[in-house]
Amino acid sequence: MQNSYYITKKRLLSLLVAAIFLFGVIFLRLGYIQVVWGKDLRVRASEQWLRDLPLRAYRGDIVDSNGKLLATTTTGYTLYARPQSVEDAERTSDILSEILGIDRDTLYEKITKRGVSEVTLKRQLTSDVAEEIRQNDLVGIYLASEGLRSYVYGDFLSQVLGFVSSDGVGQTGLEAYYDKYLQGLNGMLLTETDLVGDELESGNTTYIPAVNGLTVTLTIDAVIQTIVENILQLAMYQQNPQSARCIVLDVNTGEILAMASKPSVDLNNLPRDNVEYLMKYSKNTLLTDVYEPGSTFKILTASACLEEYHKGNPRAFSAEHVFGNSSGIRIVDGSKISCWTKHANGKHSNQTLSDALNNSCNPIFTDIALSLGKATMYDYLEKFGYGKATGIDFIGEQAGILVPESTVTNGDLARIGFGQTIAVTALQLCVATAAAVNGGLLMKPYLVKEISDPITGKTVKHFSPTIVNRVISEETSQQIAAMLKKVVDECGGKNARIEGYNVGGKTGTAQKFVDGKLATGKYVSSFVGFFPVESPKYLVLMIIDEPQGQSYGSIVAAPYAGSIFREIINYKNIPPSQ
Repeated sequence: MQNSYYITKKRLLSLLVAAIFLFGVIFLRLGYIQVVWGKDLRVRASEQWLRDLPLRAYRGDIVDSNGKLLATTTTGYTLYARPQSVEDAERTSDILSEILGIDRDTLYEKITKRGVSEVTLKRQLTSDVAEEIRQNDLVGIYLASEGLRSYVYGDFLSQVLGFVSSDGVGQTGLEAYYDKYLQGLNGMLLTETDLVGDELESGNTTYIPAVNGLTVTLTIDAVIQTIVENILQLAMYQQNPQSARCIVLDVNTGEILAMASKPSVDLNNLPRDNVEYLMKYSKNTLLTDVYEPGSTFKILTASACLEEYHKGNPRAFSAEHVFGNSSGIRIVDGSKISCWTKHANGKHSNQTLSDALNNSCNPIFTDIALSLGKATMYDYLEKFGYGKATGIDFIGEQAGILVPESTVTNGDLARIGFGQTIAVTALQLCVATAAAVNGGLLMKPYLVKEISDPITGKTVKHFSPTIVNRVISEETSQQIAAMLKKVVDECGGKNARIEGYNVGGKTGTAQKFVDGKLATGKYVSSFVGFFPVESPKYLVLMIIDEPQGQSYGSIVAAPYAGSIFREIINYKNIPPSQ
């Protein structure tokens, strides 16, 4: 009897423990569902009895450094259909087909589609088209406002601004790089429906407003950009080249004041049906394409030479060093290196470094590069930013092409000294030249000054000049600037000379490579210059790709750079040099 009592008690206890465990599991499961799954389940439930109509945010404005509007967003509309609510699909399809110019059967298929809450019929409708649709009072057809991207000047700053996709997402240029700031936050219009998706007559409608994008202020000055674009268009007409490109840079801050390439595209009328053409002429080749710089690169070799001399390197040469007699020919590793001209009147003989820059004498720069050696030359290539991206705020920038130091031959090094056997981007050359004349500081280039809230005016993000490193001393920089002034005053750069103003610069003429071979008659003509020499501020790089007729940078590129300098002087009311 007593054993039976203990057995029963034991069974009851086991049942109690089992019940507690079972209910514990149930409560834990309920807690898990409520806490962990709760948000997701509420969303699912909401989706069953709510239908949402998206309200797209307006994309933020892009303005120049003075606040001038460059890209904005106007009101457009997206057309939706709710198949469950459409009453007369035949009539609706006929009317919309005529208004929109869309195949009637395609529309009918969309507005009679079952199992979906909404279908998009067409996006980016103008206000006039939207009003015409409204007047037909089509049941089950809805219009939601959205932003239409608009570029104030169309074919202007095209490769820098970039463009957006049909649904307003940045695809290229600054539109893509700063997309997260420009795109804003979408809102929605929530409407209560029954189980089959029909709107409830007594249902509530909830409006969640969109938050528009932020304003992006560029370093670009629209006036200087206009000057550059007009000059490039003139160059295209007069030289009939493959392309004409230009950068205007503030040498002290790294701010890009203008950046343009021709041919380009009209951002308000993009050839989206011709993808090859669109990508070719919307690409910012000043950052993405590389080329052999030719003689403009001699500025680096001269800078390295003088800086090493000031450091006491016995293999370097002073500004006054006379290189002695020269035939204008060097044989390096069995390869012949000739100067671009015979230099009449004995100009190959007894040249100083300044003379070599004036005469653009290749053999002298070959001698300098070989004397300094590959370790020293590669040290300066790295300091000046060659072989790596500048870090500009733009997608797709290339690092250029540099023969690895471990494999470079004397022949390679000799040619690097005067701008061959190295491929650079136009931006790299600009930034490196700026460092050579601004006092010796390599500055990080940038295109955006600040990002701000258009409602409050509050600055969300501000960008300031960034020093990457010091590449040469101020003393060396001043010497280089003075030498480059002499090039413009007396020699190859004289077509960029401006009476009353101290301008410095260097021309370049590089033969192009096609399929790994030098192409006959195909040249890249260029000029890089700056002013005022006594206190450098503005730097211009002009590149004319495959000009017809003359090919020398001194004749083809320098005059256009000079025209840009003159226009900047007039615009900024810059007084003559003292």
